[in-house]
Formats: sequence, structure tokens, C-alpha cells
Amino acid sequence: MDGISILYPLLAHIFLVISLYTLLIVRKSKAIKAKTVDFKKTALNNKAWPEDVVQVSNNLDNQFESPLVFYGLCIITVLVGAVNSFAIGLSIAYVVFRYIHAYVHVGTNYIPHRLRAFVLSLFMLLLLLIQTCVHIVMNN
Repeated sequence: MDGISILYPLLAHIFLVISLYTLLIVRKSKAIKAKTVDFKKTALNNKAWPEDVVQVSNNLDNQFESPLVFYGLCIITVLVGAVNSFAIGLSIAYVVFRYIHAYVHVGTNYIPHRLRAFVLSLFMLLLLLIQTCVHIVMNN
């Protein structure tokens, strides 16, 4: 199996992050045009922006928490030769759940759906970690 294939989901996640930054720019621009922004407050406090802007900003924070573990784990999986169909499937599932989490977070922000997507993404990450560790143990 081509070890590089596991990097495609990683790249898809990077696209999600860039898309969220774009959405943040759009929402901030709308808030500025609507004159609903106190520049003195927002200069030092991201929470001073309108709620729809804060939602995207908060979600962007989430994209640099467990996803950094995912990036590192994907690289480790490639380096130790543990890439297989199962690992790629887990990586794809992880990213799909991150997309769902982001969609809910910047949309309805309905906590039960958001939490479900978050927990499922972490479960995929855990399975990928276990699969990679088993590969390392079995091949040493």
C-alpha cells in the first residue's frame, strides 16, 4: 500500500482550516459593514465580536487541538510503514467527523450533535493510534 495515501485526509483537514479562515473573514467583514463591532474591545478580545464570528473563531481553535495529534500520528504511521486500508479508512473517518463538527459548530451549534461528532473523531484517532502501535510492536 502506498504510504503517502494517508496524507490525503490530512490535506483535506488543512483545506477545512483554510475554509474556516475564509468564513471568519467573511463574517468579520459583514460585522464591520453592519457597524456592530467595537474595535477597541475586539482588538484585545475575540469574544467581543458578534456571536456568529465567535463561533467560527472558537471552531478554529478546535482545529489546532486533536488535529495536531492527528497530523503527528499520520506522519508516524507513514514513517513506521503502518499505512494500510484500515489506517486510511480511520483517517478519512476522522476528517469527516471534523468536517461535521465544524459544520455544526459554525451553524446551529447544537451541542449534542457537536459533541457526538467530536467524540467519534477522537475514537477514530484512538483506533488509528492503536493500529499504529500494534504495527510497531509486531514488527520489532
